[in-house]
Formats: sequence, structure tokens, C-alpha cells
Amino acid sequence: MTSYAIAVDVGGTFTDVVLSNLETGEYSLLKTPSTPDDASRGFLTGVAQILQDSQVDAGSVGRILHGTTVATNAILENRGATVGLLVSEGFKYVLEIGRHGMPRLASPYLWQKPPRPVLPENVAEVRERNEFTGEPVTPLDEEAVRAAARYFCEAGIQAIAISFLHSYANPANEQRAREIISEEYPGAHISLSSEVLPVFREYERTITTVLNAYVAPQVSHYVARLGEQLRQQGIDSTLLIMKSNGGVIGVETAARQPVYTALSGPAAGVMAAEHIGKITGLPSCISFDMGGTSTDVSLITEDGVSATLDGKLGQWPMQLPMLDIETIGAGGGSIAWLSPSGNLAVGPRSAGASPGPVCYGQGGTEPTVTDANLVLGRIGASLAGGQLDLDREAALRSIDEKIARPLNLEVYRAANGILQIVNDAMMGAIRSVSVERGYDPRDFALIAFGGAGPMHAIELARLMRLPVVMAPRNPGISSASGLLVSELKNDYARTLLQRPPHYDFDLMNRAYQELEREGLRWLELEQVPEADRSLTRSADLRYAHQGFEISVDLGDQPLDAESLETLLQSFHQKHQQLFGFSLDQSVEIVTLRATALGCLSAAGMPKLGGEFARPEAAILGQRPVYFEETGGFVDCDLYQREG
Repeated sequence: MTSYAIAVDVGGTFTDVVLSNLETGEYSLLKTPSTPDDASRGFLTGVAQILQDSQVDAGSVGRILHGTTVATNAILENRGATVGLLVSEGFKYVLEIGRHGMPRLASPYLWQKPPRPVLPENVAEVRERNEFTGEPVTPLDEEAVRAAARYFCEAGIQAIAISFLHSYANPANEQRAREIISEEYPGAHISLSSEVLPVFREYERTITTVLNAYVAPQVSHYVARLGEQLRQQGIDSTLLIMKSNGGVIGVETAARQPVYTALSGPAAGVMAAEHIGKITGLPSCISFDMGGTSTDVSLITEDGVSATLDGKLGQWPMQLPMLDIETIGAGGGSIAWLSPSGNLAVGPRSAGASPGPVCYGQGGTEPTVTDANLVLGRIGASLAGGQLDLDREAALRSIDEKIARPLNLEVYRAANGILQIVNDAMMGAIRSVSVERGYDPRDFALIAFGGAGPMHAIELARLMRLPVVMAPRNPGISSASGLLVSELKNDYARTLLQRPPHYDFDLMNRAYQELEREGLRWLELEQVPEADRSLTRSADLRYAHQGFEISVDLGDQPLDAESLETLLQSFHQKHQQLFGFSLDQSVEIVTLRATALGCLSAAGMPKLGGEFARPEAAILGQRPVYFEETGGFVDCDLYQREG
């Protein structure tokens, strides 16, 4: 039977679905409104609809790939589970203390630390201690663990995080604590720091483990519900979830490590941009994904997608391997408003899918970027292939009443001002991933997608002096298409501090082998054939006395004197690239990392084929469009994209 793959990307406004024939490359597309109250409804509706429209039997679907925002939204909107935390004695306030830094541009007089996901009364201390080498010092107080488990159970706490000091070097006490809690409190969701993030820095490791526990019940329920509902529709195929690192994982891994899916949706878009860049001869590019709620920007070089270990989700650090994506609250649904001082602002608040922009006619009253584009003639009378008719007069009235009159502006100038402000915000995001990383944006093409991306791309390219703008054939579903070109991917790490000149090659190679064995076990569980498995190595390095590290690729080589010298040279070059200088001083190896990859039979992205007519043959007609440079509307040709 012919095998199909389905990719589903749930966005803030629309859920995008792509059905791809794995043998012929033929595909079908669908956009359906997202269902913010229950994302699974929009997912399942889209899958059922595209199978029906394409007349494809549900039993022929081989795999479903999914970009989800369940974990992201739970953290950003503070809608996670009640969490209890078990820590080593003396570390009760590790989360409350946190770090002494404060957000950029925050007022030092007004800023307050955000409330932690765990209340201090739900943090339990137990006696136990290991050295940073992993050497046991104080045995685990098992009775204290039992007492804590009983307290968590009586308090109705749904999820438990365990984060002991130096457990990255020796996880035995955390593993034993889990066994005890499972005996005393069966059914509790338990997250271990030695499994979620086995690296040093107790605050970052603990907050990441807590966030994993915080979203675990919700994500577990969500993926279980999806699997059950898909089976009821006759689809008994593999369900894969996109991770923040640009790879996909099975649902069991996603339920166990849900925090790894925090940037699931944006990551799929970046993978699409990387694929487009490769097949079109533009490997150095900037991914620009403007959707209904937010805009995601990432820089891609000839070496691949930029990654980071210093990511954030909301107000929390996330030292997980993730794609280096700058996300801002600027999308088609971003609301234009007047500040208390009377200045025009746009976003980050969004009209979302419900009620949506004013022009959707679904109850929205506040003007948005989409309303401004409609009023200025930049979009037509409908969206989503004609599924959604737009009310231009309602959008015009809203901008006039809420923005133009209070500012004493002509309505079209006010609408144009909305676009200028949102473009300026997106230009800042492009600078953040390029100039602030040591790259000249003029050396990169801009790959624009998302429902609104290509419409704003030319102005951004003009402002930033980018040489090339490219838009894929179906920009609104590119993130879903990015799922189709992704690989199975999981990361493993262990802090193992090595100071020169006494690098212990045998110790580091043994540690790499252990990490790789974990990766191979995972690939076996995911049923990846041996021929499709691969492993790569990297390491986090720093100059002596520095407080931060840079991750450098090692490939698949064992560590010896020769490969170490190559690794050190790569570190110096990367430091020079990022910070404008390198130092002639000793380098420490801090954390070892291994990545397990499983190659999927590529579905590919939809491509145009055959002969094309001259551009003039694709003209559908004309429409007046507003340009500030001309001081008014200009009749512009309209082209059918497929032609």
C-alpha cells in the first residue's frame, strides 16, 4: 500500500496540514483555524479533512509529524501542573536565589523576580551528597525522601522534580529517590535532573527540571489523546514530535522530556528554511517566519543552522541544545494600540485565532497588522485560499477610530505607521541573530515565509540591505513542510571538567562512549534501521576563569592529541567570530555532548515543476496599493503565484 506522511503545525491562528506521498512526492495542503482551548481538536479536524479531500485511506499513513506549542503555552501562560521539588540539604532556595542578572532594558528600580514555578513550601530538602567527580560523600536519607513523597501526595501535587547537587556526575541518589517516591506516591510524574539536563550549574539544571515536571502531565495527556483519537480515525502510524533542536522524537520520549519541545513550532520553520537554502544554492540565509501571533528569526550559515545553549523560554533560562531563534510578539494578529503617553505601539498582544483581526468578522474590535495590510491594499478580499472572507470597511473603521483620530492622522498614514512599527521590531530581531552574533546581514539571503512573511520581507531587505529575498511556493505552510525534511534527533550531555595540560583522553572517550550507547538505545527504541543511524560529538569549551562556554563540533572522532588541537583551534575561531577577539591562554573542556540521528525516508518539500509562462501571462488584474513614497495609492499588477 502507498505510504503517506502527514505534517501538522499548530500555530496561534491557523493549523497547517501537509499530506505527502512518500513515493511520488505529490502533496496536498490544508489550513484550518486553530483551537486554542484544545489544540488537539484543530489537529484532528485537519488530519481528517485532508484525508477526505485527497481521498486517501487512513491506513496508508506511515507517519505523522507534529509541531506543537502545548509545552510552550503552558510555561508562558503559567498553566502547568502543581510541582514539588526535592533538593540536597542546604539548597531549598536555589530557585528563589536564581541569578543576580536582570532582563535587558528592565528598570533596576521597578523590576522584580518573577514568581517561581515551585513555592518554597513545596521544596523538600534531604541529606545526600556527591563530590563533583561523582564520588559518594553522604548516603541518601531514604526516610526523608519517603516523608517528602507522603507530603507531596497529601498536598495534591501532580508532578515532582528531583535535583541533587552533582547528580550529573553520579545519578544514583536521584534514581533511588525516584524508586522510593513511586512506592509512596504511585502515578506521580517524576523528572530527574540527571535525565533532563545532566550538566553543572545547579540553578539552570534545577529550573529546567522543574519546568519539565511542570508541563509533563499536560504534554503526556495531549500526546496520549492524539494517539487514541488517531487510532479511532483508523490511523495507527508513528507519531513524531518536533524538538527545539530541529529534530523529531517519538511520543514516549516527548512525554518524558516535554521541555525539549518548547520551541517545537519555530524549529520546524527553520528546518524548512535550511532545506530551501540548500536546494536553491543559498546556504547562507536568514529564516524569517512571520505568522499570526509572532515572528521567528534565525541565522543559517554554510555549516548549518545556528544553535545555542543559552536559550530562554519566557523568563526562564533553558540550557538545552536548541536552535538559535529570536522570537518577538509581532505577527499578522498583533494589535495596534496607544500607550499611556499617546504613542503608537504594535504587539506583543495578539488577537490570535479568536476573535482574530477586525477584518475576520468574528468579534475582533482592536486593529491589527492584518487589518492595516488589508486597508492599504497589500492583501486581497480573502485568505487561506478563499476560506476566509475579509471585511475591509470594518478594518478601516477600527483603525480610524482607535488610531488615526486620536493621533490626528489621516487613516491610511495611520495604517502605514502600524506597518512601519512592526517592520522596525522585526528588523531588530534580524540584527539580533546576525550583527550581534558577529555576522554581516548583507552576506545573507532572506527566506521569508509564514502567512505574512513575504509581504513584509522586501521592506525589511531594503532597510537591512539584504541582497536577495526568497519566498517558497506556499509560504503559509512552510513550517509544516519543515517537519517533512527533519530527522530523528536526540541530544546527550555530561559535565566532565578537564583542565590543561592534564586532559584525560581515556576518561573523556569513555564518557563519549557511554553517551553514544544511550543514543543507540534510543534509536533502537525508535526502530531506526542500523544503516540509518549516526552519532556526532561536540564539546563545550571556555578560557580558564571564564563563566560561559562555547559549543564546538568534534564530528565522530575520538579525542586524542591531534583531534584536541583541531577542537581548540575551532574554539578560538568561534570565540573570535562571536566576540571579536581570541586569547592566548589555556582552554578548559567543560561538558561533553553526543547527538544521535536517525534518517527518515525524506518526504521532501513541495516544488514547482515543468515549464513556466512569462510573468505577464500570470497577471490576474490590478489593485490599488498604498505606498508612502508616492503619498497615496498606486495601481499594481496582481500575479497568480503558481504561474
